[in-house]
Amino acid sequence: MAKVSKNSKVDRGKSIGESKNMVKIIKFVRTDKSGSYSTREKVVHKDLLQETVKNL
Repeated sequence: MAKVSKNSKVDRGKSIGESKNMVKIIKFVRTDKSGSYSTREKVVHKDLLQETVKNL
């Protein structure tokens, strides 16, 4: 009897269309203590992009 892999059981086609509407925001922020830069990353929907950038 043949084994079926875990990946073939999952229908991944449904989530592909939704992921094209998502955007990853990367913002560099300077720390006050050491003056070095760190990053803030967030994944949001395209429609919420402008609001998220203002608040990040």
